[in-house]
Amino acid sequence: MLSKKTKYGIKALTFIARQKRGIKVQIATISEKENISHKFLESILLTLRKSGILGAQKGKGGGYYLIKEASEIKMTDVIRTLEGPIAMVPCVSLNFYEKCNDCPNEDTCAVHKLMLQVRDNTLNVLKNTSLADLV
Repeated sequence: MLSKKTKYGIKALTFIARQKRGIKVQIATISEKENISHKFLESILLTLRKSGILGAQKGKGGGYYLIKEASEIKMTDVIRTLEGPIAMVPCVSLNFYEKCNDCPNEDTCAVHKLMLQVRDNTLNVLKNTSLADLV
């Protein structure tokens, strides 16, 4: 299940992406328009800034803005930044692989086989969807 952090992060990014290029958006504006707690949104946007998805400018006329074009921001990057692994179980994760303690053989494990398909299909959708596609 998608966390509220990730859901709100995507909502905030789409809000920012809808603005004219170069326009900086304040947290208060996003919070009000997207009905997201200001404090929670602040934490989310900071995470996205640290990951290189957003930039920020302090002071008068400041706010958050996209560092790249919306078409270059893939949902795989957003989900991994805010949510962590995309795979539902660690034994099929591409970036966060861990062997399952209760599984003697991944090659014969029915759960592993199913979750590989889920991971691959999910990745296909996310890597082929950009922020621009959502706007």
